[in-house]
Amino acid sequence: MTVDVIIPTYKPGKKFSRLLTMLEKQTCPVHQIFVVNTEEKYWNKAWEEEFPAIKVHHIHQNEFDHGGTRRMAASWSGADVFICMTDDAVPSDTHLVEQLLAGFHLKGPKGEKPAMVYARQLPAQDCGRSERYARLFNYPPESRLKTAADLPILGIKTYFGSNVCCAYDRKIYEQLGGFISRTIFNEDMIFAAGAIRRGYAVVYQAQAKVVHSHNYSCMQQFRRNFDLAVSQADHPEIFSGLPSEGEGIRLVKQTALYLAKSGRPWLIPGLVVKSGFKYMGYLAGRRYRRLPQRLVRWCSMNRNYWKEAEKNK
Repeated sequence: MTVDVIIPTYKPGKKFSRLLTMLEKQTCPVHQIFVVNTEEKYWNKAWEEEFPAIKVHHIHQNEFDHGGTRRMAASWSGADVFICMTDDAVPSDTHLVEQLLAGFHLKGPKGEKPAMVYARQLPAQDCGRSERYARLFNYPPESRLKTAADLPILGIKTYFGSNVCCAYDRKIYEQLGGFISRTIFNEDMIFAAGAIRRGYAVVYQAQAKVVHSHNYSCMQQFRRNFDLAVSQADHPEIFSGLPSEGEGIRLVKQTALYLAKSGRPWLIPGLVVKSGFKYMGYLAGRRYRRLPQRLVRWCSMNRNYWKEAEKNK
């Protein structure tokens, strides 16, 4: 199968350079790397000479959209499979592409074909203890194929997938209509939900690994969860009846237990505070239509999204 990679970038740096180097070393070769870079002034032109597979397209910050930007880049690819990545996700070895492709050979209990295969995310060396456990919670060492039959068991996690590193079967992607054109967040889960509802599968491939983690502050977590909840509020046809609060509470409890057992109980109060910010952001995002527009922009991590929304009214 031919493979392309799609990477939206904004102020790319050393991690992006390592990402390109590792893509060049993959056991399954990458044909083209489509980069959609936000603001040309932050782009290093030397990358284009060093990595001939790169095809870069520059946009302005107000043009970026989580769904629309990736949809545009996907339309340039004619490969059998394209892989969406973020500019700070570094392949942990040379078998990432090979392992992602292997996921497409799996089948569900009723013969469901995978529409997408997403990778395991490993914590970086500077990752905090709580975030390190969250990576293990959301990306365990065991792979899993998910279909509509898993909804009663997994709930909202049935639709979970991440464009931090996720491969798509191009034919199925086009058949399903591709990524949503406009969304503040969650374009990957929205696509996954549509795929599962149409009789396809989503594969979590634990053997495909990237190093990717964040050490977000309390306000960054608030704003991230606000945007996540806005995307859920905008798509009740997908997310209503599948609340995510229970999964969040389970994560907090298990992380606290992990911190206590690992001899770091003094980190638990910080976990509780940060989890409170996450939950407040989530609640505000679910109810964003009741909030003044200025407050909505202040709460959001993606403020340009709201400026564009105002223009398009």
